[in-house]
Amino acid sequence: MKLQMLDLNDYSVYTGTSGIALLKMKRGPTNSDMLKEALKLLSLSRLKGKRHTFLCGDAGPLAIGIHLNHLMGKSEEVEMLCGKLKSLSRDIVNVQSDLPNEYLYGRTGYLYAILYVNKHVTPQQFDDEFVRLIIEAILVSGRNLSKAFSFKCPLMYEWHESYYLGAAHGVSGILYLLLQVKQYLPDDDLQNLIKPTIDYLTTQRFPSGNFPSSLGRDVDKYVQWCHGAPGFVYLFCEAYKVFHDPKYLQLASECGDVIWERGLLKKGYSICHGVAGNAYCFLELYQTTKELKHLYRAMKFAEWCLDDTKQHEELSPDRPLSLYEGLAGRMYLFLDIQKPDEAKFPGFTL
Repeated sequence: MKLQMLDLNDYSVYTGTSGIALLKMKRGPTNSDMLKEALKLLSLSRLKGKRHTFLCGDAGPLAIGIHLNHLMGKSEEVEMLCGKLKSLSRDIVNVQSDLPNEYLYGRTGYLYAILYVNKHVTPQQFDDEFVRLIIEAILVSGRNLSKAFSFKCPLMYEWHESYYLGAAHGVSGILYLLLQVKQYLPDDDLQNLIKPTIDYLTTQRFPSGNFPSSLGRDVDKYVQWCHGAPGFVYLFCEAYKVFHDPKYLQLASECGDVIWERGLLKKGYSICHGVAGNAYCFLELYQTTKELKHLYRAMKFAEWCLDDTKQHEELSPDRPLSLYEGLAGRMYLFLDIQKPDEAKFPGFTL
């Protein structure tokens, strides 16, 4: 991959050099030279402190840097970077701040970074009390907004004056991460906040089985990870694992059918809003159900992504080599699909 074709001023996981670092770690997790290359790509000395999330802010490079230094046995660097990552939490835990709650730019994106470190680094670097503080801020914010505007669900979230529902900016992505770490949630919150909100979301489906990008938006258009049915696959699969209600598995399967019928997107191959991201949905369904039809569908979507003749792509991505919008995301999928039982959507699934 030619780094001179990347914007080296963009160090984000989403469209910048840290996304390439994550790919290198995936490709060579025990290769010391590969890990050193990944560490350089993080540009840790140039972090700006402007955004706090894993995908689009400083928290991503910091979390990956902690992981890399841990793999290299550099305990002092791990401690220093953990301090920097924790120092970003002031606005995160302050419910009165104007910070959103979604994945790309909000509290949930910061929570993912903390959980990523705790998963990959031992001993645990961030204690349970700190994790619960972040989760509580997310829940309180959702409750406050729901009450203020009398929504028919206990939790609601806003981004840019819209009530988004999808994985990247909306409720489904937020709830998906919370369900992945249900051990931090009291049963009352699971049963009285999270589950009723999921059930409310099911009432917003289009007749086609797809979901709107935001409340009040009646255009049945988007079938991609960031907006529409693909993001809901993860929420419903996780809800099935947590609540053991077969209706959630049925909903996930129906979302999969929508993706199979409409998910070969002309806008490109990316994991955010393209075919590679939709392939990951079938891997999630396969892991949850062990039904081979989902693995078959994942393989066929991945096969589509192998075609570089441009006949499948009407639009060229702005960042054509990046993890979430370009080639690196496809390469990550190609590595993951070789071990479908272990595949995880990067930056979204723990």
